[in-house]
Amino acid sequence: MDPNRSGHLQMARSGNGSRGQKIDLLTNHFGVNFTSKSQHFFQYSVAITYEDGNPVEAKGIGRKILAKVQETYQTDLGSKHFAYDGDKTLFTVGPLPNNKLDFSVVLEDMSCTRSNTSTSDANTKRLRPHNQSKRFNVAISFAAKISMQAIQGALQGKETNDLQDAVRVLDVILRQNAATKGCLLVRQSFFHNDAKYFSNNHGGFHLCRGFHSSFRATQGGLSLNIDVSSTLIVSPGPVIDFLTLNQEVRGPSSIDWKKQKQGNGETKEVEVTVYDYFTKHLEITLRHSGGLPCISVGKPKRPTYFPIEQCHLVSLQRYTKAPTIFQRSKLVKESVQKPQEKMNVLNNAIKDSGYNNDPMLQDCGVSIGSNFTQVEGRVLPTPRLKVGNGEEFQPRDGRWNFNYKKLVEPATVTRWVLVNFSARCDTKRLISDLIGCGRMKGINVEPPYKVVFQEDPDFRGAPANIRVEKMFEQMQSELRKEGIEGKPKFILCILAEKKNSLVYGPWKRRNLVEEGIVTQCIAPTPKINDQYLTNVLLKINAKLGGLNSLLAMERSPRAMMPLVTQVSTFIVGMDVSHGSPGQSDIPSVAAVVGSREWPLISKYRACVRTQSRKVEMIDNLFKPVTDENGKPVDEGIFWELLFDFYTSSGNRRPEHIIIFRDGVSESQFDQVLNIELDQMIQACKFVEENWEPKFTVIIAQKNHHTKFFQAESPGNVPPDNVPPGTIVDSKICHPRNNDFYLCAHNGMIGTTRPTHYHVLYNEIGFSTDDLQELVHSLSYVYQRSTTAISVVAPIMYAHLAAAQMATAMKFEDNSETSSSHGGD
Repeated sequence: MDPNRSGHLQMARSGNGSRGQKIDLLTNHFGVNFTSKSQHFFQYSVAITYEDGNPVEAKGIGRKILAKVQETYQTDLGSKHFAYDGDKTLFTVGPLPNNKLDFSVVLEDMSCTRSNTSTSDANTKRLRPHNQSKRFNVAISFAAKISMQAIQGALQGKETNDLQDAVRVLDVILRQNAATKGCLLVRQSFFHNDAKYFSNNHGGFHLCRGFHSSFRATQGGLSLNIDVSSTLIVSPGPVIDFLTLNQEVRGPSSIDWKKQKQGNGETKEVEVTVYDYFTKHLEITLRHSGGLPCISVGKPKRPTYFPIEQCHLVSLQRYTKAPTIFQRSKLVKESVQKPQEKMNVLNNAIKDSGYNNDPMLQDCGVSIGSNFTQVEGRVLPTPRLKVGNGEEFQPRDGRWNFNYKKLVEPATVTRWVLVNFSARCDTKRLISDLIGCGRMKGINVEPPYKVVFQEDPDFRGAPANIRVEKMFEQMQSELRKEGIEGKPKFILCILAEKKNSLVYGPWKRRNLVEEGIVTQCIAPTPKINDQYLTNVLLKINAKLGGLNSLLAMERSPRAMMPLVTQVSTFIVGMDVSHGSPGQSDIPSVAAVVGSREWPLISKYRACVRTQSRKVEMIDNLFKPVTDENGKPVDEGIFWELLFDFYTSSGNRRPEHIIIFRDGVSESQFDQVLNIELDQMIQACKFVEENWEPKFTVIIAQKNHHTKFFQAESPGNVPPDNVPPGTIVDSKICHPRNNDFYLCAHNGMIGTTRPTHYHVLYNEIGFSTDDLQELVHSLSYVYQRSTTAISVVAPIMYAHLAAAQMATAMKFEDNSETSSSHGGD
């Protein structure tokens, strides 16, 4: 590795863009004023122990204990307010009277503050212990000083070394403010215990709306970013009610106890002693508990058992099980807010927050404005697209269609079959219409090997992996009878269910992972129209190596962006999938896609590998090994894609390499440069020591809370979403680093979420305008869609590849078991 290129540093902003039509916008950042005369925050370590000296590890109790300390020892604390992070740190404005302070407090009521059950019930009174008080020891010791002048610098758009620490203190103050109101805290979001924020019941859980709030250093000064947030919470009430709703059964006798994990993760079968104790000793009537498990609320070695019908779920407990696809669809609909509705909610949130009355913020001299920040955006020109027969056109409002148009590079659908997993569908008409629609779009769809392979009715109720195996056995057997050898090149698969088909995952795994067969799944409605067939054909054509449309500049002798179209350029997208909640045994999946056939930038190939669970940095981009002949070779992902670029681009090496990386936080930016980028540089040098292509590295973030709204709308019409192509690179962007927000797509549902791009490295030397235009253009080359998408296509492809592999891996064990007896 070249020592001159190691230890890469993030690049600073080189200037703002100028292309596009200016547009006045509002954003959900609220201005911060700072008038403190104090010089420093003081940071203290907090240690909480029981009377016997053992540390307190229970979550949530720390805030109660520290609140009791502040209430009891005001004089010893110098009458100072403090901000406590709920764990082992607190902050004050100015110092406490001593560097080390020791306190002892007693909590009289150890019950949950968010209880939703009535305390007047006779049974509840019998269950409550007589003495719930406990004594705790609290040691507070000085740890560090944090300059408050960093906040003053941030107000002037400057970033200093202490700014991150100072902003962290302010964020801790916000979390404490929410905690004192009894809110559920989830990172920088908080959720009120109020039914008006709860959605409908979805099988024992609700969507709970809350708010995200965090301080951000921007070019325009320090701002408070407030946004609507949401999380899933368990429906409060009797545990029995939750279980029956969650499993969608009629009553306690129908509950499947193997599906539930309670207490310490075990279901305890206790038949007599607990029941007798509650009914005879405590004289509590139990209606269901005679034949039901108990809940263990104690420790594994000292369990304490309660009848399940005596247990209630308190409010604001997070529901961590992944919802079904149907539930997720309903949740999305419930969470949608149009721009005007979202603005009204956020206006009320800032007014009701009471932040300017918070004693800690007052001590800091921090006050928060009540108006949305005004910013100037630009609407970038829409790129021209090219389709078949040399036709060029310009999409409108980020959308287009293929009416009376042909695909620019149609593939031929040949050696293919149609399989039907018990769906009600006129398959003969489907084939005929597909062939006819393909003819109109310029894609040659040959007749399939056989009209259709229908699923054997005897296996409709079998496990999904068995159904897939039997379908393959039937298909292979009948093809051999027809004298057809070898595998089909393509399979069109009809599923009965649109969104929750159990067959989908095993089917994808069998085809993509084990057989290497291209497949497209559909769940057609009874009335199939031309638009539906066109969308299916677009996906099929892309999967078979065709191209539906491309940017006009890709094959134009007068192309713009010569750094891409006139210098061999390799474009890469990278993403890592960590699976769904509850899949702790499945490794993470790293997906990398690379462009091919330069000067095209619309065509990509994917490479997918597994890596250690929850590891975000891709660790096998460069993987030097020795082959069986003792020759050093590179088995890394990057070389595989580089070689594909080389062979598909006329044996030409790339001189420019543009990396788009998804899914990393700001704290991981340096790792991207010094781990992932370094691996790619090493992979190039492994090919040839003197080969030094130039790199540009761009991070894309969707997981942020900045939104934009049109400042003005015609007449009295509520403001709509910002137009596609809206870009913002000033005022609310980073004071030093090169970042911008782009809404490339047309937000049809809810409020548009922009993608936040960070240009970490620009060795190629793109101008600001050219780089922003390239990013915008790459939002128009996703071959599975006829709309501009919200993030560049290379990242969308990487995300899709990682997600598909993760879906297939969920069924790995079952698939391997079922395939062992097939293939005859």
